[in-house]
Amino acid sequence: MKKLLVFFSLISFQQLTAQKNITGFTDKSSAEQTQLEQKFDSYINAKNILSTIKELSAKPHHIGSPGGKEVAEKILTKFKSWGWDAKIETYNVLFPIPKTRILELTSPTIYKALLKEPALKEDATSGQEGQLPTYNAWSADGDVTGDLVFVNYGLPSDYDELEKIGVSVKGKIVIAKYGRSWRGIKPKVAYEHGAIGCIIYSDPKDDGYYQGDVYPKGSFKNEYGVQRGSVMDMVIYPGDPLTPGIGATENAKRLDRSEAPTILKIPVLPISYHDAKPLLEALEGVVAPDAWHGALPITYHIGGNNTTKVHLKLEFDWSIRPAYNVIAKMIGSQYPDEWIIRGNHHDAWVNGADDPISGQSALLEEAKAIGELIKTGWRPKRTLVYCAWDGEEPGLLGSTEWAEDHMKELQQKAVVYINSDEYSRGFFGASGSHALENLIYEIAKDVKDPQTGVSIYERSKAAEIARASSTIAKKNAINKKGLSIGAMGSGSDYSSFLQHNGIPSLDLGFGGEGNGGEYHSIYDSYDNFIRFKDPDGTYGVALSKVGGRTVLRMANADVLPFDFRSLYKTINGYVNELIELTNQMRESTAVENEIIKSKAYQLASDTKKVFNAPTIKDEVPYLDFSPLQNAMAALEKSTNQLNQIWNKKLNISNIENFNTALYQAEQQLLLANGLPRRSWYKHSIYAPGFYTGYGVKTMPGVREAIEQRNFKEAQEQIQITAEAINKFSKYLSNIN
Repeated sequence: MKKLLVFFSLISFQQLTAQKNITGFTDKSSAEQTQLEQKFDSYINAKNILSTIKELSAKPHHIGSPGGKEVAEKILTKFKSWGWDAKIETYNVLFPIPKTRILELTSPTIYKALLKEPALKEDATSGQEGQLPTYNAWSADGDVTGDLVFVNYGLPSDYDELEKIGVSVKGKIVIAKYGRSWRGIKPKVAYEHGAIGCIIYSDPKDDGYYQGDVYPKGSFKNEYGVQRGSVMDMVIYPGDPLTPGIGATENAKRLDRSEAPTILKIPVLPISYHDAKPLLEALEGVVAPDAWHGALPITYHIGGNNTTKVHLKLEFDWSIRPAYNVIAKMIGSQYPDEWIIRGNHHDAWVNGADDPISGQSALLEEAKAIGELIKTGWRPKRTLVYCAWDGEEPGLLGSTEWAEDHMKELQQKAVVYINSDEYSRGFFGASGSHALENLIYEIAKDVKDPQTGVSIYERSKAAEIARASSTIAKKNAINKKGLSIGAMGSGSDYSSFLQHNGIPSLDLGFGGEGNGGEYHSIYDSYDNFIRFKDPDGTYGVALSKVGGRTVLRMANADVLPFDFRSLYKTINGYVNELIELTNQMRESTAVENEIIKSKAYQLASDTKKVFNAPTIKDEVPYLDFSPLQNAMAALEKSTNQLNQIWNKKLNISNIENFNTALYQAEQQLLLANGLPRRSWYKHSIYAPGFYTGYGVKTMPGVREAIEQRNFKEAQEQIQITAEAINKFSKYLSNIN
């Protein structure tokens, strides 16, 4: 790794000295912008960031709590002291808090789950009053008793395996491991298969002593740690379950809670691996497949043979509670109605030093530095809007309600939304609208990694090369030009901006070397953070510099740095993936059907395990991808044409209309009727997966129809998506 970093530091110096201009700026304005960013950097201070993390994580501060209101008011005071025009915008949202939590093993032995994380002397805030108990928000109320079944990670493929083994979960309670997908998918799939309750635990193989020393000795999850979290069915829509599509204002029309599709229908409870062990140890029946085994010192059985009974009882306080969004503005000097929006949430499940206060503190350091720049007489050309969101943890409540409430204004004025969440030491990563890929590439080359001294771009690229699994992969990583940003799924506050409103969005962060098991537990504390996440605050500085540069360049650009050629290349790659996916499914289906017909399952069965042969699958039909391929040809032409026009605009004044057309372009990719069975999600290119949650599905209408073997719908979605891309291409062709 060190040799790679030395190599990249040499080429980095050559690249930086050769780079004269910042994309979107003239020679003159590039020089001015470079000086501005250097001055901005001088105001960023690591000690300030750590001090803010300590201050804002001093108490539990979940949505609707006294601590939550106190944090919002402290943030408001900070913005105002730095010269921002700031206020709190309050929304009234549903948020359940548990009143009753009971989990007990009733047969073949008796065990009552502790459902409690103990305070530690090494962690000063771990024993405070006001902590939310361990639970999953948006679980149903319920009092159920049933046979227990181990379902691995609780994914659709795991239920396919259960079907082969001959185990049904209908009328039973399932226990699933955290990991491999978003937690809300596990009870959702369990309910679809007839389960009456769901328990989720963190296995030490994924999140505990198998990974390293546990907290407080090390950073990994101890036996009592529990991951709280939302299980809202956010893949239908995020935000307040009672006000889909509209802001949850005081007088908003609300659904009855029984009508809200994002609230689950069965009780769900997260537990520690201390509480999981007696339950799993009591299971009998078929031994679980090798790939399902965790790291507990037991034999992992499937259960489901009516020998292991558990009782699960949950009851919640379903009250409407205030969500306090802090909104701070700095009005632009030339384009006050063009908004650069920067956001990070402030609410936590408990103290949340890492998630989200680390990211919030880096954002506040940016805002302080911008306030210092204002004192020198500088003002941004475009309006800056800095947002500290409430209620992100239960389901993106604060940001979604604000974005829905201000939808028309945002679609007119929002140039970009720039998000962050928690961070830790490690490698830079970004995801978002691919027309902004070059913007992020240039910024990543300009910001130094605090640990190595090379740029954050070089360090991330060196890591990619070092981790490549083959010689070819390493060679491709070395030869790759530029920086690739990821596609956005869900799990943070960008969702409403990009996937509902079509506003170009970015998500920025650092991580990879601060791993641990504190996530959503009482141990996500300042004491934990300064030991294991970012002890000297330098990666907070790096995040502030990246976030600040992104804001300042978008605010001051003469011509907004949208390069839709990058978006064309990305979408074209997705189309090729879909064609390859279909071909692979056709081949694998043919092979699988031959195996089934050959009675291989019956021959493989033995006295220990019983294999039920799956039913023969329908053949994968021919799908006509030509509408998409033709749309891509048109998009390539329009993006190249627009790039030529863009280059001519750089030294021309009065191009406000041109810039407006650029930042509103992504709205053309929205689908009028949204995605199938979840119309809130309107973007034709990016959405969270119906069965992945946080994980993205690109070109989701087509991809998910293929994956779910709904080939009639897949062909329909090919046409619908192609029409959206053609609309986008035509729009780009008319920009001049």
